Amino acid sequence: MEQTPLSDFPKIQCPFIRQTFKIDRSQWKRHRSRLQLREPEVYLAVDRVNPGYEWVFDDPDTIAVEKLDGTNVKILTEKGRLVVVQNRLNVIDPLQVMKGKTFIIEGIFQAIGKGHVHEEGEQAGEVIGPKLQGNPYQLAVHEWYPFERSLTGLSYRSFHEHERTFDNWSAWFKDYLISRYYTKRFKKSQAKETVMAEGVVFYNMKRKEQKKRWMAKLRRDMFDWFYTDQIEIPDYDPAGRDEVEDQEKFD
Repeated sequence: MEQTPLSDFPKIQCPFIRQTFKIDRSQWKRHRSRLQLREPEVYLAVDRVNPGYEWVFDDPDTIAVEKLDGTNVKILTEKGRLVVVQNRLNVIDPLQVMKGKTFIIEGIFQAIGKGHVHEEGEQAGEVIGPKLQGNPYQLAVHEWYPFERSLTGLSYRSFHEHERTFDNWSAWFKDYLISRYYTKRFKKSQAKETVMAEGVVFYNMKRKEQKKRWMAKLRRDMFDWFYTDQIEIPDYDPAGRDEVEDQEKFD
């Protein structure tokens, strides 16, 4: 029997306003592949709160959790059977083992072996590993990591120890946002290098219970310093412009 596809992952916005800044075309051509820039422009956070996201800054129940750098995958299990696997809106046949995105199935079965998959219900998570985003975590095989597990396993306690400001988070993300996943996986003596997190996802579970907006994201590539060692951003001002851009267009 054909299964009904699961819903797509919700679009998560930045707690700061993001704005578009043009960059030099010749520099863009030289570095676009490494920096993953489709056009000669960057979409940066500025020091202005995105309306509706004040809770990220002033609500003590908000937490910051590492944003893993892989691909989003939802699964559905029924009576211990894996019945739906979905990468965004792409439904994947878990029995198609000869071609296609078999690394996603590998990641799910790795998670099953670790006890991360429920016998019943829908779960969402991130597949990470050798074929994804340059494998920043230096994994030998793929792994599906459920988001519900990241709430406790990958949260940053230091988030609650500092004032929640643009300048503080810029400094934190630039020099101190070390990957919790990587450091927990490897002991310090085994770690080959310092691996930075891609960013964080802000969660507020009390707001979720109240059916309010409860998630936001902030990545390192939303700050100007992520690019300025390679390309110039001549018009960037962290104070931002009064121009209003549609925040829904940003990834």
